[in-house]
Amino acid sequence: MRLNGMPLYNLRQLRLTGLLLGTVLSISLSGAPVTLHAQQTLLASAIPPSSATESSSLANLNDAPANAPATITTPDLPDDPSALLDPQSTPPSPVKTDNPDIVSPNGTQQTKRILGLVPNFRSVSADTKLPPMSAKDKFLIAGKDTFDYSSFFIAGIQAGISFNSKSYPEFHQGAAGFGRYYWHTLADTIDENFWVGGLGPIIFKQDNRFYTLGHGGFRKRSLYAVSRVLISRKDDGGATFNFAEVIGSGAASGISSLYYPTTYRTWTKVGQKWLTSDIIDGFNFFYKEFWPDVNKAVFHTH
Repeated sequence: MRLNGMPLYNLRQLRLTGLLLGTVLSISLSGAPVTLHAQQTLLASAIPPSSATESSSLANLNDAPANAPATITTPDLPDDPSALLDPQSTPPSPVKTDNPDIVSPNGTQQTKRILGLVPNFRSVSADTKLPPMSAKDKFLIAGKDTFDYSSFFIAGIQAGISFNSKSYPEFHQGAAGFGRYYWHTLADTIDENFWVGGLGPIIFKQDNRFYTLGHGGFRKRSLYAVSRVLISRKDDGGATFNFAEVIGSGAASGISSLYYPTTYRTWTKVGQKWLTSDIIDGFNFFYKEFWPDVNKAVFHTH
């Protein structure tokens, strides 16, 4: 090693660097406003005097005390801090209430029916927190969903589609064939509703209601809605895996295979029905999420 042979000009550079660092350190310790004031002075001298407004603004900045904090407000900018921190841009705290028909703070409301027909008894308006449901209430609301007059009408439509496409050739055609399609479809509806909306939430101590998000963009709300197939709430309000949906729909699919022809009692057929049920429920959550907005915009009601 040849430390004693270090060139002389390197020592000079080290002394110069140390001097510069000392100067910067002394300025930093004396306070940032000094540097800011110097920058404002240089900026004022660089701007041409043609703009009287801008010159007067810089003069006011130069006349301010050296230790005064510099504040520059630009309310017209979209990324202005005051706009970002606007209370209206953040969702309000959930309103605790015993009234399931309360209007959300954002002015929307989940109605008991969608388009006056489809049952929507288990949907909660955005920013609303209801007390936990008892096991009896969960079972009763599942029954209300199942035996609503619209359920018989919707089952008829579904049976008609299956009948027209000959989904189960063993059922045959004609009036008797349509009757077989109808009662099988109605039995599937009863089976699904009680397992997913009644027995499942009771067994796993989950809240069987759909809580509307109501805030954010289309993508965020869409992902939130369809993810409710896998994510739910416990009775105490905490998030949990949606055992009632996933396991309940699987149990319903397995039970339904018992009253279908033996050719459909396979793991593949049961799995297909299981997956189809969860996909349909995801779609149901999707349109329930946006129904209050559509209802308010199109029908001008809560």
